Amino acid sequence: MTGYTLIRSQRRTAAIHIKNGGVEVRAPMKMPKADIDRFVASKEKWITEHLSQSQLYAEKRKAFELNYGDTVAFRGTEYPLSAKAGNRARFDGERFYLPPGCSPEQIKAAVVNIYRLLAKQHLTLRVEHFAKLMGTSPKNIKINGAKTRWGSCSAKKSLNFSWRLVMAGDAVIDYVVCHELAHIIEMNHSARFWAVVESILPDYKERQKRLKELQKRLNAEDWE
Repeated sequence: MTGYTLIRSQRRTAAIHIKNGGVEVRAPMKMPKADIDRFVASKEKWITEHLSQSQLYAEKRKAFELNYGDTVAFRGTEYPLSAKAGNRARFDGERFYLPPGCSPEQIKAAVVNIYRLLAKQHLTLRVEHFAKLMGTSPKNIKINGAKTRWGSCSAKKSLNFSWRLVMAGDAVIDYVVCHELAHIIEMNHSARFWAVVESILPDYKERQKRLKELQKRLNAEDWE
């Protein structure tokens, strides 16, 4: 049986997570170890498949770097990275310009800074657009570096978005924006919540699929 790290907590059921190339099992405090072992054994095929995929992603992330001439995505379109005299990095709608002589790590850091600025600009505009349609009024819009959470809505109606979201196409970006705005109306994922999303984006399920495709791509890219 596959070895695993056991984490007990006040939860009702056991769950398996593939994390950093290993297996993590989260189980209820009083669940017998023998029952946990049987649960893990029953998921052996799933674990093997996902461990293999996780290790492949890890290898790709380790090899990931950005160089002049490479392309990066913005709003679903690939744009080249080009050197340009000066000490300022910028995006002009056709290319990401960077000072010459930058190392791969410096290029990546500069691109992330540009992404953050572009995310603030574009997401603010899309939130304003959909907020009017949905009759909502968020208190604040913030950009963060979340790796697996595209957006969130706090109890105080503050919206947070990962800068990574602007790599997605416009349809996907709009889905995440509407999703978080819908939480101002329904702070859950109930049928009422999804009805709000669907009233604005009838094809939201297709957009969800495309968002998952972007997540798979980013699983193989190291943007840290």
